[in-house]
Amino acid sequence: MEVMGDPKEAGAEGPPAGAAARAGLSLLSQGESEEPSAQGSALFLGGNEVKSRAVVKYSSAPPRTAFARLEEKTDLKLPPANWLRESAKLGPAGTTILGNSKKSKPFSSFGMAYDFIDSVGNDVDVVSDSENIKKLLKIPYSKSHVSMAVHRIGRTLLLDELDIQELFMRSSQTGDWTWLKEFYQRLIDQKWQRKKKSKEHWYQKAILSKFLYYSINGDGAAQPVSSTAEQQESSSSDQTNDSEGASWPAPFEMPSSVSEDPSASSQGLKNDFVRNILWTFEDIHMLVGSNMPIFGGGRYPAVSLRLRDNNKPINVLTGIDYWLDNLICNVPELVMCFHVNGIVQKYEMIKTEEIPNLENSNFSTKVIKDIAQNILSFLKSNCTKEGHTYWLFKASGSDIVKLYDLTTLCEETEDKYQNPFTMPVAILLYKVACNMMMKKNQNKKHYGTIRTLLLNCLKLLDKSRHPQIIASANYMLSELFQLDEPKKEENSESPLNENSDESYSEEEEEMPDSDENGSYSTSSDPSDDSKAVAIIKSVGELSVPEKYKSIHQIRPSCAFPVCHDTEERCRLVLSYVLEGLKSVDSSIKKESDLPAADPSTPIPLKYEDESTRGGPEGLEKQMALFLDKMGSLQKGNYSSQSGMIPGSWQHKMKLQLILKSSKAYYVLSDAAMSLQKYGRALRYIKLALQSHDTYCCLCTNMLSEVLLFLSQYLTLCGDIQLMLAQNANNRAAHLEEFHYQTKEDQEILHSLHRESSCQGFAWATDLSTDLESQLSVSCKCYEAANEILQFSDLKSQNPEHYVQVLKRMGNIRNEIGVFYMNQAAALQSERVVSKSVSAAEQQLWKKSFSCFEKGIHNFESIEDATNAALLLCNTGRLMRICAQAHCGAGDEFKREFSPEEGLYYNKAIDYYLKALRSLGTRDIHPAVWDSVNWELSTTYFTMATLQQDYAPLSRKAQEQIEKEVSEAMMKSLKYCDVDSMSARQPLCQYRAATIHHRLASMYHSCLRNQVGDEHLRKQHRVLADLHYSKAAKLFQLLKDAPCELLRVQLERVAFAEFQMTSQNSNVGKLKTLSGALDIMVRTEHAFQLIQKELVEEFGQPKSGDAAPAADASPSLNREEVMKLLSIFESRLSFLLLQSIKLLSSTKKKTSNNIEDDAVLKTNKHIYSQLLRATANKTATLLERINVIVHLLGQLAAGSAASSSAVQ
Repeated sequence: MEVMGDPKEAGAEGPPAGAAARAGLSLLSQGESEEPSAQGSALFLGGNEVKSRAVVKYSSAPPRTAFARLEEKTDLKLPPANWLRESAKLGPAGTTILGNSKKSKPFSSFGMAYDFIDSVGNDVDVVSDSENIKKLLKIPYSKSHVSMAVHRIGRTLLLDELDIQELFMRSSQTGDWTWLKEFYQRLIDQKWQRKKKSKEHWYQKAILSKFLYYSINGDGAAQPVSSTAEQQESSSSDQTNDSEGASWPAPFEMPSSVSEDPSASSQGLKNDFVRNILWTFEDIHMLVGSNMPIFGGGRYPAVSLRLRDNNKPINVLTGIDYWLDNLICNVPELVMCFHVNGIVQKYEMIKTEEIPNLENSNFSTKVIKDIAQNILSFLKSNCTKEGHTYWLFKASGSDIVKLYDLTTLCEETEDKYQNPFTMPVAILLYKVACNMMMKKNQNKKHYGTIRTLLLNCLKLLDKSRHPQIIASANYMLSELFQLDEPKKEENSESPLNENSDESYSEEEEEMPDSDENGSYSTSSDPSDDSKAVAIIKSVGELSVPEKYKSIHQIRPSCAFPVCHDTEERCRLVLSYVLEGLKSVDSSIKKESDLPAADPSTPIPLKYEDESTRGGPEGLEKQMALFLDKMGSLQKGNYSSQSGMIPGSWQHKMKLQLILKSSKAYYVLSDAAMSLQKYGRALRYIKLALQSHDTYCCLCTNMLSEVLLFLSQYLTLCGDIQLMLAQNANNRAAHLEEFHYQTKEDQEILHSLHRESSCQGFAWATDLSTDLESQLSVSCKCYEAANEILQFSDLKSQNPEHYVQVLKRMGNIRNEIGVFYMNQAAALQSERVVSKSVSAAEQQLWKKSFSCFEKGIHNFESIEDATNAALLLCNTGRLMRICAQAHCGAGDEFKREFSPEEGLYYNKAIDYYLKALRSLGTRDIHPAVWDSVNWELSTTYFTMATLQQDYAPLSRKAQEQIEKEVSEAMMKSLKYCDVDSMSARQPLCQYRAATIHHRLASMYHSCLRNQVGDEHLRKQHRVLADLHYSKAAKLFQLLKDAPCELLRVQLERVAFAEFQMTSQNSNVGKLKTLSGALDIMVRTEHAFQLIQKELVEEFGQPKSGDAAPAADASPSLNREEVMKLLSIFESRLSFLLLQSIKLLSSTKKKTSNNIEDDAVLKTNKHIYSQLLRATANKTATLLERINVIVHLLGQLAAGSAASSSAVQ
């Protein structure tokens, strides 16, 4: 059983909502715990079972004392010695001569609700004073009037006595509630005047008071005991039909302190009961306050003591009263003391379950149960609007019970804040929401309920009077929306839309009238009842079982709003944040210190002087300032411009709200980024950083979590700047998006500007039009993000984020390195060849190299081998650019391969080899591996080609150069992968073919130019032949290199011719000749490719528009083809002629060779055709090629025929 102490010991306010640890509260005292309350009791009465169970949640009563039996003939008119002295035994009794029979305070249920905030809105149906509950359950039996205020909080109803007469007496002094007074007199009860209390009434009160004092202290000695509590004894309830009301307490006007601090908001609304009991009556759960004195000394651990006038029989009302009191307090026995004219006669003991069967006061407990269920159903069905004050009224002697919605009536008048219940209800809504928020992680299905509670709370509050609660409620509303998981939107929304049985709808309408439950039809007199929400036409109906169907079990669900996208959700959050900020700002009175700013006009942002904006150099300064500031934050450096006091509620709340806005803007920016709206993304991240900057100004000690946010914001900002740099073509659109601002954003910014200039991150969020500065800003953002991670041990706590930041730093440094490298290459291409390298170029190389180096370091520190390899590869490319820049000055003719070129190419090769080592094997990243291999092959090839074409003969011997060229070419071949199927395969094949061709040419030229030892010549001959055949084979595989193939074959023919010159015998020459003609035949493939291209070229203009033939096939170099064709024709005619001559001369010597005859005949025939064709100067290129293809076909057929004849 939950145990609570006296709220007075915890200060006048009840414990704050959700405070689980209630330190310093006294436990129940020994005697109290003997009460069998925790077990509860079920009473069986006359066969009709009524289930009742009571659990004492809190008691401030002293240990129970046995009651003193008074002697017969004791005169109760004489005061006992201890009368009106505070007594620990009785519990603090009222110290007025009349015993101050205080029925109930108007806000008593709120005091209890504040103390048991966990139960409110959730599992309790009713919170009220036991007197009010008894009054309701006696409605069908009693003629007396009933006037109660009803409030709904979640599924809980709060019931309080609403003493209209008292209210009007006050309003005549204050001028409040005049509208209600008029309404009341017009509609309800013009005739009803307050009855004066009779002399008899006061006499009875005095006797009762003296009786209780005698009972606790039989010997009559006074025992003054000081006590902190001031609860008054409850009256005996025999004046049940008395129309006396409660005195309206001070908190009728809410104390000004409420607006200052919501934790004190229940000030004056104390939980004034000796006991708070959780009473379950059938299926109704009630939190009840009771002040009934309980004694020991009967047959049971607890008894209640009553004084009765022997001349007046007990009536039904008194019986119900006694029975309910005992049920609520779980007291099993009633002790009655009878007196005549104040002289004690006798005592009588009655068990609680026997009370309904007493003579003269018979009543059915079953009927009482039905009445309870009907009244609850009636109220639950009709008091649907949270935050509204309902008034349940039955005039004295009337049978009709009416329910009015005072809030709606009040709104028809000028001031909606006139209702004295507004404030307690708002604060209770707020506290219940707070309490649920504490547990929000346990159950997201309550989000809809919390939201409704808060929205209803905000509706009730006056902005000027309660800025703190308004700010806090708005902040809580913003907290209900998950911003942390923008990527997992779908999942995070699902639990919020499930129907929740605890929720209820803020717009729930009254049930329509339906005949079957005979419910709330209005009477025919419009003037009277038109204002009532619902009416019970006759109190008799309440006794009919289930006359009023309860609909509170099937309340419509209060669904949480579904935000379909991140942007919508963030906008909702920002709207609440803005309301909260406005509320905080309005409560800071130092407006005069600030320049007046109109929220509808954008705030002009001061730009820094030119020096700070001048590209990367200015950035360095700003970065240094920023890092200083970050360092000082660690120490705690507070600087608000609006004059907020650190630690005040405004300060704490504004910090929370600003942090929330920065998160929301960050999520918006992230969303815009993924939609490729980079201008919008930059605008949002700018707002996020401005919010954060303000947070930094206000914050007295920076949490590492908040520093992490900043690191994330800066990382995103770096991403956005990089994307803007890469999408320069769409700049106008981005610029427009960047400068657009919603009114909401302007107002939030206005609130931020009250605290700081928001310029701390201006360097990061400027939209520059210059590519270099965009890249360097992006880099600085990442560097700043990285610096922040170094401050505390954020790096080790957030390894994923740290890796991301370093990856981005490596990437941006690569981008900047490439940017400078491309600039250097551009400068180089503009430079006149003969000029030497400019200082500007060298400067760019240095910058580029430095960026690559830092980037490589970044990637290596997070063991990202692939990216490190890519940057090493780029560094290699930079080295090649440096090498190209150093290509020999002076004339092309005199040019030689310079040592600087060699140096830089070798450096490039080193970097490429490092890249391969970084990758380790091809499996790690095949594409990068292949790319590095290709670049390495290219570098070797370029170096060899340059050495071959511009041989440095002034420095090296020919043999040395040939050796170096040959080695470089072979290495190039090693890294050139011809066999793997890939997009790059044709390139590799072409490269390999070119290498073989070049090597063959080199050996061919050595053979021609060198005299010397025969062994070397033979070696060169073999190598030349080998490389020529490999080159031809590779070129043959390619579809787009016919000219190259032709050239290789022609060179092979020339090589054969060269060999022929050194041959003496005709047989040897014939053999070489036929080999050369064979090579000629094999060029047919190349001519067919050229023929095909030319045919396509000529065919094109016919199909489409007349396109110039030259453009149609750029791949075919016509001049080249003409040149090669002429050489080919001349070589072919030369070979045929030589062959004819040789065959003719051998024929004369040996006339019996049939094969030679056939060859001679064929060759003569072809030769004559060729001569005729070459003589025709008007023939087109295509015609000439057709002739050649035709002749080569004949030649091939002839040689085939002759070879078959041989066989």
